[in-house]
Amino acid sequence: MAELAPFLWIVAIAAIFWLLIIRPASRRQKQIAQVQASVTVGDEVVLTSGIFGTITETADAHVMVEVAPGTAIKVARGAIGQVVPDELAPDIADPEAVEVSDDNQKEGER
Repeated sequence: MAELAPFLWIVAIAAIFWLLIIRPASRRQKQIAQVQASVTVGDEVVLTSGIFGTITETADAHVMVEVAPGTAIKVARGAIGQVVPDELAPDIADPEAVEVSDDNQKEGER
């Protein structure tokens, strides 16, 4: 039994590593892949680069994202970071509707 103790420690460490690191990472990866596959025209998205836009066209490997009125860019589906819920999406078509905080205005005036 004493010769099995080191082997059991290695198995226990591997199991803890799998439970705490590998399993959650693969779950997040599956969730992101599901979001990227399920986007439809009209969805407000955030790209992994931080750009907000609206899906205007979809294809197998890429999507067209409108980032400003009349300006669309072609991006890979893998570049979609998340779909923005409707209540949190800024109205990109109306730039005056987006408020600028006092801190940002002061920095711009310096």
